[in-house]
Amino acid sequence: MNVIFIEPAFPPNQREFVRGLAEAGATVIGIGERPLEELDPDLQGRMLHYHRVGNVTAVDSMTDAVRWVQERVWVDRLEAVVEAHTMAAAQVRENCTIPGTSVRTAWLCRDKPSMKAALREVGVPTAASTAADTADEVRDFAAQVGYPLILKPRAAAGASGTVRVDGPDELDAALAGFGSAESIAAEEFVEGHEGFYDTLSINGEPAYDFVSHYYPNVLDAMRARWISPQFIATNRVDSVADYGEIREMGRRVARALGIETSATHMEWFFGPKGLRFSEIGCRPPGVRAWDLYAAGNDIDIYREWANAIVRGAVENGLSRRRAAGIVALRPDGDGQISGYDGVDEVQQRFGEHILDVHLPEPGTPAQPVEAGYMANAWVRMVHPDYDTLRSMLDAVGQTLKVHAL
Repeated sequence: MNVIFIEPAFPPNQREFVRGLAEAGATVIGIGERPLEELDPDLQGRMLHYHRVGNVTAVDSMTDAVRWVQERVWVDRLEAVVEAHTMAAAQVRENCTIPGTSVRTAWLCRDKPSMKAALREVGVPTAASTAADTADEVRDFAAQVGYPLILKPRAAAGASGTVRVDGPDELDAALAGFGSAESIAAEEFVEGHEGFYDTLSINGEPAYDFVSHYYPNVLDAMRARWISPQFIATNRVDSVADYGEIREMGRRVARALGIETSATHMEWFFGPKGLRFSEIGCRPPGVRAWDLYAAGNDIDIYREWANAIVRGAVENGLSRRRAAGIVALRPDGDGQISGYDGVDEVQQRFGEHILDVHLPEPGTPAQPVEAGYMANAWVRMVHPDYDTLRSMLDAVGQTLKVHAL
């Protein structure tokens, strides 16, 4: 099978998808924005050909590049696993008659108001939402559903650009912050615990599925530097009855949006109003969550993703042997990282359960809170018991301190 893979070099874990495809027996053709000489030799060696373009989201130039490849070899699949690339990839597939995620599905997974409207039509519970082209439309929506409200770009990934507003004054300030955006998504604020449900689906059915929890919820995590936020992939998916509702909701979402053979990432809330779907990406989760799934389930998830693409089946089941999670550690101020406290204590107490650690060198610029979970220091851990893992991650966040000057 000949597979075109979009942007094989960046971000760095993209090369793992290329590795997986090559090991699954695919002939890989890469299309990316970087010069060939900037790709490491191992990555180059796993591709039959690498084609450079100026912008992998420019549909016309991408279509030309793919057609150039098609003139030389048959192309069975074209794959993109970065949120910003998925819509352009779908349009190129359609232009070049290549199987895979359709333009309709990619659009519904990117455009949040359209996504929620499609899901409400089939009975999936979601927050009230609207696409607003003017400030007055947002104010009208606020008058209908009340506060708090959530405002976000229509096609953003995760919490990127998302703000909560609790009243008219905050709404005016938030709308000014969106600047020249032609359209934004406005949503009812849903109270409750936040998590995500991810799958590797084959022909619309989840061959693998994973449930993860945020502590605290994402917007809370992005509000204060002192918080050391976590997310944890549970290993209780098959044994806790409550997860059955999440898994069934995921299947309904996939059917409604036309998901076929693809990774998916779905956000959800559970609170006083019950389970509510938040949004979906037709791609793997960010923040290297797949690494946690692999560690917790004794699989090479990149190879299994490739098996799904190339062979239409995975080779190994999920062990559910360990829960796996990450705790993000923020510097105590702006400037540059100056040092750490508590590193030795964390290693002594939890060393056997630590998967990996990232501690940027002193002198590294401290990144802002909104830069995300892996922007500064972090620790990833595994343990057979979910509750024990959560308490260990709490302890790491309380013990390991990052200083900045």
